[in-house]
Amino acid sequence: MRLLHTIAGGRHGGAERFFVDLAAGLSDRGVEQHAITRPYSDRSHQLVQFGCGVTEVRMGGPLDFWSKSRVKRASLDFDPDINLAWMNRAARYSASGSWINVGRLGGYYDLKYYQSCDHLVCNTPDLVRHCIENGWPEGRVDYIPNFAPAPDSVLVSRRSLDTPDDATVLLVLARLEETKAIDVAISALAHLPDAFLWIAGEGSCDAALRTLADSLGVADRVRFLGWRDDREGLLAAADVCLVSSRHEPFGNVIVNAWVAGTPIVAAASEGPSFLIESGTNGILVPVGDPVAMAAAVGKLLRDSSFSQSLVSGGRSSVAESFSENTVVSAYISLFERLIERTEQP
Repeated sequence: MRLLHTIAGGRHGGAERFFVDLAAGLSDRGVEQHAITRPYSDRSHQLVQFGCGVTEVRMGGPLDFWSKSRVKRASLDFDPDINLAWMNRAARYSASGSWINVGRLGGYYDLKYYQSCDHLVCNTPDLVRHCIENGWPEGRVDYIPNFAPAPDSVLVSRRSLDTPDDATVLLVLARLEETKAIDVAISALAHLPDAFLWIAGEGSCDAALRTLADSLGVADRVRFLGWRDDREGLLAAADVCLVSSRHEPFGNVIVNAWVAGTPIVAAASEGPSFLIESGTNGILVPVGDPVAMAAAVGKLLRDSSFSQSLVSGGRSSVAESFSENTVVSAYISLFERLIERTEQP
């Protein structure tokens, strides 16, 4: 099987990270791959390390007159069986040919971007519903979730992040954008006087979040870490993972936390509500409620047996539905089915 990936997302992000994880998993299963990606040297280096070919194309805005032809040329040169287009812009840039175009959705996107696609794959059942309700044929969309790879990072030293060894550490792994509601996590910290908050991510709300931390008097207990590639090491060092998003179609960090054995408190937005059975593999609290979030953290800190039961529940969830083997196998099965369908007379 020859698989082409077309991805035009940002340098960092959950979907971008999962793309690399999936490509690595498919490589381990012997799938021949090539990626058309924006020119991010760190991403290209990762892909080349496990044998994935790379073509770097800018794939910019409406004044980018050259990228479309470069994508077409790279697609023809590789001649895949499947082209997997990661999100809107990649689907728009994807070329038509003898291959099958599959659009991969991780959000409630406008389907006008996927007109060149023969099939769609979504990472939650609700996104499948979204596609069908917006006119996409039911037989041409599948659900396959994300996975988190086994941890391979060294435990992060608290001292290296100016945090006392005996402090309670709360961790947010997210882009610093309005939808991620990191302001709610910072506000929750104001109700947890002995805790520290690590925020790993970058984005447009950075300055506003720092101002909020100052105004609430918690700035001395907040650590803005910027974008980090050692998410497993951060999770392993933290006591609780917070997912405060106002809108979250899936929530990769939840599966990451399950794999790392870190208990989770999450706002009950779309993805967390799908993934988490509150009280079994995490705790759900109302969206936008810092008091409820702080109370849930307090319960975990007071009741270690309950906290450990959530960790066990998370690991069971991974084993049942979100393991690397399960998800990679599902992608291969889908691709084989689509190829077989096109080969039938």
